[in-house]
Amino acid sequence: MKGIILAGGSGTRLYPITEGISKQLMPVYDKPMIYYPLATLMLAGIKEVLVITTPEDQASFQKLLRDGSQFGIHISYTVQPSPDGLAQAFILGEEFIGDDACAMVLGDNIFYGNGFNELLENATENAKHGKATIFGNQVKDPERFGIMELDADNNVLSVEEKPTHPKSNYAITGLYFYPKGIPAKARMVKPSARGELEITTLNDMYLQDGNLKAELLGEGFTWFDTGTFDSQLDAANMIRTIENNKDKVICCPEQIAYYRGWITKEQLEERAELLKKNSYGKYLKKVIKETK
Repeated sequence: MKGIILAGGSGTRLYPITEGISKQLMPVYDKPMIYYPLATLMLAGIKEVLVITTPEDQASFQKLLRDGSQFGIHISYTVQPSPDGLAQAFILGEEFIGDDACAMVLGDNIFYGNGFNELLENATENAKHGKATIFGNQVKDPERFGIMELDADNNVLSVEEKPTHPKSNYAITGLYFYPKGIPAKARMVKPSARGELEITTLNDMYLQDGNLKAELLGEGFTWFDTGTFDSQLDAANMIRTIENNKDKVICCPEQIAYYRGWITKEQLEERAELLKKNSYGKYLKKVIKETK
């Protein structure tokens, strides 16, 4: 399975900060924002990742993430010339995806909670069997999001983009798993009234075919769409509290890679030495010590 991180957009809600830097490169407590969605794909066992950026920001992402070998994965890059909708990512990534299944996560989405690995495994299995998976999270303001309507058994009945009268309070998060053939499916999406290739339209196509599943993020699970000042601060405060209370670093790509056997102890030690002057590097040293 391949993975895409969509890290385009102009980030106008975060101006004036994002007049000079991509929002996905901004720090969320102790790591760049893009580390969190990258960790999500890695937790799903994905080792081939395409990062889609704006033309002007691509070099900065390449400087930060390089080819991904420090995480035991391979990262490639392409640009989104203009923000023409989330479904466009699969058209831009058509050559990268090839005949594989593909997951996509938005570059400003943070996921954390117990049981996440199991949900990712379910989504991966769905994709192997020709089914798409969307992830739902209960919100207090569903009119701001794409929404999924569910029956009593949590089967998806409908999906709708930012409805005036939402049929549920389950928002569709920025994490999607699709079976092989997704680029061809995306090419069938027609531009919406606002001129975008909507991911909700793509999801509805799978629903109409009987091939759309939902995984729900339950109690104790946290999802952040960090596209505003307040949501970034909320996410940073949550991450700081968890990490300080548990003496750990969450969504740590190096740790995930090491535990999965994608990098060696020597490679992790090299990263730890590079970052040794802060708590992140000290945590990597702790991981090494605890697994000797």
